[in-house]
Amino acid sequence: MLWGGRFSEPTDDDLRALNDSFGFDRRLYAQDIAGSMAYARALARAGVLTAHEAELITDGLQRVQAEFEAGGFRPAASDEDIHTAVERRLIELVGPVGGKLHTGRSRNDQVATDFRLWVIAALSRVDQRLEDLQIALIGQAEQHLHTLMPGYTHLQPAQPITAAHWLMSFFWMAARDRERLQDARRRAAVCPLGSGALAGTPFAIDRAALAADLGMVSVSQNSLDAVSDRDFAAEAAFGLALTGVHLSRLAEDIILYSNPQFGFITLHDRYSTGSSLMPQKRNADPLELARGKTGRLIGHVTGLLTTLKGLPSAYNKDLQEDKEGLFDAFDTIERLLPVITGVIHTLQLNSERMRLALADELLATDLADYLVEKGMPFREAHHVVGRIVRYAAEKRLSLSQIDLQTLTAFSERFGEDVAAVFQFENAVNRRRVTGGTSPTAVQAQIAAARDLLAALKA
Repeated sequence: MLWGGRFSEPTDDDLRALNDSFGFDRRLYAQDIAGSMAYARALARAGVLTAHEAELITDGLQRVQAEFEAGGFRPAASDEDIHTAVERRLIELVGPVGGKLHTGRSRNDQVATDFRLWVIAALSRVDQRLEDLQIALIGQAEQHLHTLMPGYTHLQPAQPITAAHWLMSFFWMAARDRERLQDARRRAAVCPLGSGALAGTPFAIDRAALAADLGMVSVSQNSLDAVSDRDFAAEAAFGLALTGVHLSRLAEDIILYSNPQFGFITLHDRYSTGSSLMPQKRNADPLELARGKTGRLIGHVTGLLTTLKGLPSAYNKDLQEDKEGLFDAFDTIERLLPVITGVIHTLQLNSERMRLALADELLATDLADYLVEKGMPFREAHHVVGRIVRYAAEKRLSLSQIDLQTLTAFSERFGEDVAAVFQFENAVNRRRVTGGTSPTAVQAQIAAARDLLAALKA
């Protein structure tokens, strides 16, 4: 054990079962060993270890890592956590010199460092998976620049849009997710090692060199804060939860549009499931799981913030609760993203069904815009077209079936050229502003998206 000299009796077995964390924090082994090797080098630079002692410790740590990676590491009953386990095995391999490694170091600054290193690596993996999703969305969008579909607000038919525009809306959600997670990664890359238990180390550790050795960008400026700071974990948890929210929104659209009542989308067989009873069923289970697991991700944010909210200064054992939820959040997102990306890559968009779903009522705003272009104030035009829509509903006509004479009874500003309003392509093509739904605007949007991906690669 790393402690116990002050105690006359062993820890109660039930308390050990509650207290020990090796069962879940063992996944930090690579970061714990990397941090320990860097710390050994820092101790050598400070003259606390000889070069030979640092070499022995580093060699021993490499052997411990090899055991973990080969699946041959055997935990002992005394291994409270990953730090205890690594140090115990190091001393078994290299002898008493291994006991010098913890000089001036506490598990408080050690675990804070390990956890930050793990989160940094995990955020990088998620970033790559989000990029894969973005590439899939662009690929589908490029095939559907001229595919028209109804756009919805309040889940009610609103205006015609292109399918490419719908797809690209999720690209920008993913772009914001990546930006948030990259920002969280930058703040996670602050090195707390050298903070000791709470007051800093008395040894002449070059903390800046230690941080650089670990690939971190700076060092913490207050040791009391450094050992208890879990903002990086909370930010990562929130970023993953919001990513999950965006995936859930995408999933909800696909679930709706793949329903035969819509028929806009057909899921590939590889990303559909069936029913044990009803042979005809094609279920969008991957999307339903994405929708459902988002609640789990949100729960992890809530749980972590609730754990942190009442803690007094410095490290408290409550902080052992910071890992399992975040580990699960990363595991959940990393399982979801490849599946959702596969769904997008293999998605079949049924352009004819989308086209058939377009109704003249989606052009009511364009009819109002027509009157505006004839000099009528928009608010008046809105009311005029509202009356026309009511008339069409009462007469069971589509807007395009109302003859010009009837239209002029509502407003003398209507002319023969009003017929052009009832072309869905015209309605879409007119929306050429940056961010609009016209094919030219979406092509520019895709070009901007590709530039963004290239910039993130640079």
